[in-house]
Amino acid sequence: MKYSGAEITIKLLERQGITTIAGIPGGANLPLYHALSGSSINHILSRHEQGAGFIAQGIARSTGKTAVCFATSGPGVVNLLTAIADAKLDSIPVVAITGQVASSFIGTDAFQEIDTYGLSLPITKHNFLVRSAEELLTVIPEAFRIAGSGRPGPVVIDIPKDVQNERIEISSWPLPGMPDAIEPIDDSVIRTAAQMINDAQRPLFYIGGGVIVSEASSLLREIIHEFSIPVVSTLNGLGTIADDDPLYFGMLGMHGARAANELVDSCDLLIALGVRFDDRATGKVSEFAPDAAIVHIDIDKSEFNKIKKNHCSVRGNVAEALSLLKDLLVKQQRSGWDAVVKAGESKLIAAQTKEGNVLHPSNVIRFVSSIAPGNTIITTDVGQHQMWVAQHYPFKHPRTLLTSGGLGTMGFGLPSAIGAALAHPDRTVICFSGDGSILMNIQELATVADYQLNVKVLLFNNGHLGLVRQQQELFYNKTYMAVKFIRNPEFAVIAAGFGIRSVTISDPSGVTKALPELLLQNGPALINVIIPHEYNVLPMVPPGAANRDTIGD
Repeated sequence: MKYSGAEITIKLLERQGITTIAGIPGGANLPLYHALSGSSINHILSRHEQGAGFIAQGIARSTGKTAVCFATSGPGVVNLLTAIADAKLDSIPVVAITGQVASSFIGTDAFQEIDTYGLSLPITKHNFLVRSAEELLTVIPEAFRIAGSGRPGPVVIDIPKDVQNERIEISSWPLPGMPDAIEPIDDSVIRTAAQMINDAQRPLFYIGGGVIVSEASSLLREIIHEFSIPVVSTLNGLGTIADDDPLYFGMLGMHGARAANELVDSCDLLIALGVRFDDRATGKVSEFAPDAAIVHIDIDKSEFNKIKKNHCSVRGNVAEALSLLKDLLVKQQRSGWDAVVKAGESKLIAAQTKEGNVLHPSNVIRFVSSIAPGNTIITTDVGQHQMWVAQHYPFKHPRTLLTSGGLGTMGFGLPSAIGAALAHPDRTVICFSGDGSILMNIQELATVADYQLNVKVLLFNNGHLGLVRQQQELFYNKTYMAVKFIRNPEFAVIAAGFGIRSVTISDPSGVTKALPELLLQNGPALINVIIPHEYNVLPMVPPGAANRDTIGD
């Protein structure tokens, strides 16, 4: 039976188990949409291609499975690039399928032609420019294999319009692309790592998103309690260990907990799991864990010794490595370290229970966490609100915080919340945002309304680019430039215009009365919380300083 390239593409996506695709049609991908019309796949019409890319990310981040988005050529592709770059830096498996002008027009500056291959090359795990319909039979399964293998990441498939229309005979379909089997870990290396942990007097786990990707959270929880080893986390590792676990000391780094940074400063062995020693976590690299040997466990060997010298590099899946380590570690008393850990625990509790204004974002966030269902998924944009959420929302499970860590993309929160809500229609999704961030992709409120998704947008509105203003206050002699909005829209009115329930809260009674009413109702809502622009997110490590040089409370 003969199939067009577009029909082959859709059929192969179905065989990969794809049930939802976000995207926008255009001239160069119309054959794909024509083929999609007869498919069981649910298409989500976003209002911007960047939104489509982040919707796919929301699906992938919340499920751990590869997700798909569509865009047309030219501006459609260019609009998608930010979401692709974001997925690359945070290791998110996304397959972006883009339309391209007909093969004969490539290189002629045709209408809406752009070099998708060249533009996406540095921000993808791999990309393809498809030359024939037959190639699709290998390219699409291969794209899924690559996206999900090892360290996950985005793959772009660029399909010219004539290839989409080309018809070929298909007698059998290829098997779906599956992630590669993981290479076994070198036994001698894992034994070296275990011996270093057993010999250490002050060991500390430093964990990141790789622990969540490898589904190693439960195993890590068992290990830290069996062997009494404390834990600190990166932003993307939040939720790996429950916030109320006595051995968990919170997020480290620029806006991390003092207790977390102090433990890193005083440990003699840092066991780094699925992390890349990002500058926001390490601060001044030469002063990061200055007295510690480093055991680094990661699937990606390119991360070894890239930022910090490792004393033992274990390449492999984090879950497998922890499973092997568990059988080799020895229970022991580390009296000196136990006292340091206990003191840090007391400081952490004191920081979390500090009294404050009801309208302070930290208190609003904790109030929201107290009434939100336990399986709520939280997304954020980027800025002060993101750090307040990281510091104060008590995450207890992996894949319940979706945030842009590596690229730090404003506009991420709302569309990624849409993706999470599509993937988990039985769960509440709360998007924390700021008035600067929400405007980056506010058009996706229309997508939320279209599908009546259970997405709540909680907006901290201070009339400023808050985190930039904060840095200008603290580090640029209070010289404020381009951070105060001349005029802010009425966000509640905008939401109402999309048909979304909304409220503006500017006094403490609104937090305890109006907020729960909207938050606990099914369906979309926007809650616009007015806060003073003087609020800073603290503690904070000055740029270029060591993590011990924290300022603020």
